[in-house]
Amino acid sequence: MNAQTENREPGSQKPAEPAVGHIALVGAGPGDADLLTLRGAALLARADVVFTLREPGPELAKYRPALLSHCRPDVLVVDAAECGGDADGLALAHARDGQRVVRLYSGDPLLGCRGADLAAAARAADVEYEIVPGLSAVTAVPAYAGLPLLPEGIGELRVLNAKETGLDWDRAAEGNATLLVMFPDASDDEDPGAGGPGFDRLCKTLIAGGRPDTTPVAVTRMGTTTEQTTVSSTLARLTADLKAADAKGHTVTKPALMVVGEGARRQRELSWFETRPLFGWRVLVPRTREQAASLSEQLRGYGAVPEEVPTISVEPPRTPQQMERAVRGLVTGRYQWVAFTSVNAVKAIRERLEEYGLDARAFAGVRVAAVGDQTAAALVAFGIQPDLVPPAHDQSGAGLVAVWPPYDAEIDPIERVLLPRADIATETLAAGVADLGWEVDDVTAYRTVRAAPPPAPIREAIKGGGFDAVLFTSSSTVRNLVGIAGKPHATTVIAVIGPETAKTAEEFGLRVDVIAPKTSVSALAEALSQYGSAQRKAAVEAGKPVLRPSQKRRGRRRKTL
Repeated sequence: MNAQTENREPGSQKPAEPAVGHIALVGAGPGDADLLTLRGAALLARADVVFTLREPGPELAKYRPALLSHCRPDVLVVDAAECGGDADGLALAHARDGQRVVRLYSGDPLLGCRGADLAAAARAADVEYEIVPGLSAVTAVPAYAGLPLLPEGIGELRVLNAKETGLDWDRAAEGNATLLVMFPDASDDEDPGAGGPGFDRLCKTLIAGGRPDTTPVAVTRMGTTTEQTTVSSTLARLTADLKAADAKGHTVTKPALMVVGEGARRQRELSWFETRPLFGWRVLVPRTREQAASLSEQLRGYGAVPEEVPTISVEPPRTPQQMERAVRGLVTGRYQWVAFTSVNAVKAIRERLEEYGLDARAFAGVRVAAVGDQTAAALVAFGIQPDLVPPAHDQSGAGLVAVWPPYDAEIDPIERVLLPRADIATETLAAGVADLGWEVDDVTAYRTVRAAPPPAPIREAIKGGGFDAVLFTSSSTVRNLVGIAGKPHATTVIAVIGPETAKTAEEFGLRVDVIAPKTSVSALAEALSQYGSAQRKAAVEAGKPVLRPSQKRRGRRRKTL
């Protein structure tokens, strides 16, 4: 029997966990990997074998590997496009061997895909199966483009597959129903191609069938991805407007979707995804993937495409004795305060404590300071609530010194402060706390060394203007990025975390465009988004196309001062 009739727990509203010898047909959505359903993610996490997607267009391929992040490291990944047309047979063979198999489909397995064929084959072979719905391009892409499919006064939606040669387009054009055309051929407007008739032919056919040439129409390509572009027009003008968009660098290629009807009239009014402040911006984040997780997520929220390129490698100290004495002193009550200046310092102390079987309870009776929000968050994650942080407008060593209490022998039983930090850290905090009467144990908790150069395509993109912006989170990231990859192109927006980092960037001949109002990476990302929003607004008000910085490059480098 199949999963839908047998694999349910009594009284359960959803299928039980899949048994071995199971096939799941999982809809992966139209592009954005975040649109995968919770059920789909759970099945991927348990899969032994995963068959990847047959994409409607090659441009989507780079968005799909994120789906595999839900899988176990030992999962077998099979490219469905390389199975010689027998992916279903291979999926069945793996399931017969007792394996949990997931076959991914673009959008929904039963809408525009051939999931029904595998389901029927599984039933015939007595292999348990499950069909997991996915967000289809039919609904998801118009939602991302701001296209109501059934606006007020319109009670019918017709979904048309342009690849079907027997469609009666005259009949489809009748009335005022919204028409949603899947798989139009965006590469050839003269003759039907592998994807169906081109836009010019479709518009002329619909006009000939009775639709007024003033009927609103919108074409969206690469829907739900950060390369999404939507062109709004009318049936009479669509071809000319598509060519104009092509000339501006917004080429409409596969996969594309066409909406005809009154709902398309509101696209510009309801557009929310493509109007994000950093939509489509390729932003270089010079941090490790672990350090950049929250920053990259924030940038994605603004519509950007972050790429983590580590410029610093964090290494243990050359000699561990200092850290060993520091941990011993922490446990034995040697310190009144511990001051953390970075997330890496928190990590270093935490790892050393865990080596000795200790946890956050080792800080009992000790007061803890953090130099900024990110460091404080790392402490909270360890189970420690900081007692002291600098004001939001000055999250730095100097800002922490400004609020640090002076030593008072009558109320402070211990006069010693532990300061675990990087080997290249400045002396501002240590000197400032010492001036307040405290004894400071300045301990090297970790070393920072220059990371290896990034791959050649990344280096070329940095120097050639392939990135729209670079975020510099410290002076060392400026020096190291230039050292391992070269200087960013003249058109790349340079955003820095504070005045010191700005000074270093300018010393390297870089024009600083954005300075965060306070020393935190979240404030830096927000400042960049405000810059992008202002640029977009200025372009719209001037009647100019909204172009990303990388679309303005002129093939020249920044001049060194």
